[in-house]
Amino acid sequence: MKTKLWILLGFIVIVITFGVFIDIPKSPLAGQKIKAALGLDLVGGTQLTYQADLKDSKDKIKDLDNLKNVFERRINELGVAEPNLQTSGGDKIIIELPGIKNIDEAIQKIGQTYELVFMSEGTAENGVQLGDYYEQSYTYPGYWVATDLTGRNLTKSDATFQGGTKGMVQSEPVVTITFDNVGKEKFQELTKNNLNKKIAIVLDNKIVSAPTVQSEISDGSAVITGSKDIKEAQDLAKRLNEGMLPVPTKLIAQQNIGATLGKNSLKQSIVGGLIGLFLVMVFMLIFYRLPGLIATVALIIYAIITLAMYKLIPVTLTLAGIAGFVLSIGMAIDANVLIFERMKEELKAGKELNMSILDGFKRSWNSIRDSNISSIITCLILYFVTGSGPVRGFALTLMLGIIISLFTAITVTRTVLLLLSTSPIKRYLHV
Repeated sequence: MKTKLWILLGFIVIVITFGVFIDIPKSPLAGQKIKAALGLDLVGGTQLTYQADLKDSKDKIKDLDNLKNVFERRINELGVAEPNLQTSGGDKIIIELPGIKNIDEAIQKIGQTYELVFMSEGTAENGVQLGDYYEQSYTYPGYWVATDLTGRNLTKSDATFQGGTKGMVQSEPVVTITFDNVGKEKFQELTKNNLNKKIAIVLDNKIVSAPTVQSEISDGSAVITGSKDIKEAQDLAKRLNEGMLPVPTKLIAQQNIGATLGKNSLKQSIVGGLIGLFLVMVFMLIFYRLPGLIATVALIIYAIITLAMYKLIPVTLTLAGIAGFVLSIGMAIDANVLIFERMKEELKAGKELNMSILDGFKRSWNSIRDSNISSIITCLILYFVTGSGPVRGFALTLMLGIIISLFTAITVTRTVLLLLSTSPIKRYLHV
């Protein structure tokens, strides 16, 4: 039993050590790469305004909403960034990205306003001439006519090698694309009507591939060739998977924006959090003495691990997110209060200290588990169902805090108490 406790204590020390190294900005482990991200309300960022071309839209509200969802999916690929997206004027979407001062970087992160279209050979009367092949010197001459097969019918794209295995001379990186049922029928009809002719795969008004149709294709798949290397093919596949823009869209405005609350609010919230943490520690020391000191140490460990997790995920901290962290401090100590009060009852019943500690944790566990699970469920609902940017930040920081607090309140406090219960200072553990 004691050997297991020492092993567990060693694991706790390792976790704390890693947490400290991640928290310290210039530590050998973290360096300058792992940084805490602050939200738009605290550090400002970049604002981009996109305008949708809805003149041919049958349902403008739905298409604009779908466009907003596509932008959200692209931004979510970056991690927890908590952007602010809102519609304006019936055809515009305003995107605010926290912490990004480089506008070109912001545009690159969201993705270009591209559109995937399949085109057949045409004439000067009914067709158009397109740009260079992958912006290189080689072009596909002639005229091209757009079809009704577009990226909206795309379900999946993958980067792979064609004509051999990786490393062989004859292999080349390609992007395979798969259509939905509607797209499958359209592509079959398109290949059937264009036997021995070229079909151009056009991305952002440039031909990326124009293979000649050898036979009718009925399996609903196509291949985009022309990638210079596998990385370029992977980037193209990723862009296609992120979601095609449902309507033509252009970037009409871009600017850097300042923090809506500023550094003073950040400093005040940090001071408020530290004051709350200090008062909780004082309360635990006064009411529970040595066990309270152990709970206080566990609370400090909780803060170290929580900050490290914020930086590793990373979590974008808004003022609402900081409020979630402060609230989770109270919930972190709540479990220790329940445990210590239960220990009191066991000691009053005449049990030995070691058994009182074990039974105190065992009999308070159901209450701790139920209250924390119900709080986690609430956080999940806020995050996935009802959450805007600030609400999602609050839900995420609170949920992480609850999960980490279960580790520190149950594992850390229990391990230290049980180890000290067999030491000479065990008489000071009576609460």
